[in-house]
Amino acid sequence: MIICIGAGPGDIGYLTQRGAELIRNADVVAGFDAVVNVVQSIIPPTAEVVLMNYRDQVAQLDLVAAAHHAGKRCVVVFMGDIHFSGFQYLERVERACGHPVETLPGISSAQILASRAKVCFDETTFITFHRRGDLTPFKRHLVHVLNDGRNAIVIPCPWDAARSFMPRHIAAYLLENGVQPDHPTEVWENLTRGEAEWHGSLAECVDKEFTDMSIMLIRTHTPMDSQIEPPPDTSAKSAEVA
Repeated sequence: MIICIGAGPGDIGYLTQRGAELIRNADVVAGFDAVVNVVQSIIPPTAEVVLMNYRDQVAQLDLVAAAHHAGKRCVVVFMGDIHFSGFQYLERVERACGHPVETLPGISSAQILASRAKVCFDETTFITFHRRGDLTPFKRHLVHVLNDGRNAIVIPCPWDAARSFMPRHIAAYLLENGVQPDHPTEVWENLTRGEAEWHGSLAECVDKEFTDMSIMLIRTHTPMDSQIEPPPDTSAKSAEVA
């Protein structure tokens, strides 16, 4: 068995019960250092732990795949939800194993942010720049999202300076591409522990520095009106009482 698990947004309290059960029964638990640290307290003492980083992840996943093919129960843990910003990592796991693998979704920082900021996913588009490869299509998509009157939840790209696309870079890019500067904008850091939040405009965000553990919300100028039924008309009853 090999299964990829979304371990939540940095707090073990957001790990699903099924995910915890699989980790407790694993022979091998693998993942990036920071993610494995989140679930360290429930890893069985008999389990082999395979840690990795961006530079050695391919070689380390080959070790996990070998253990899987030898019949061991292997769990690869991801931060948040696998399909929010971990899809390229999932591709590497499947390439190492030579076949599709089972996945178990987790709670993402985007879901936590939507809850804290009270935005509806039906009216919001989620875009992640936390990926390798060409970011240009995703940048263009973000411009279209805002021009279409939708909210945008955005995960920045925190890697090396040459490729970094953090909130200030995102704001600058949007302004350069005609997005209005007064869009209400929020940046949240460490959503589940010692959280900090910044509120301002897109134009003001250009001059702000944030940590790698950041997620961004850019609100639409024109929130959608409620589409639930109107409240009951109590005026007639009030008149009768009077």
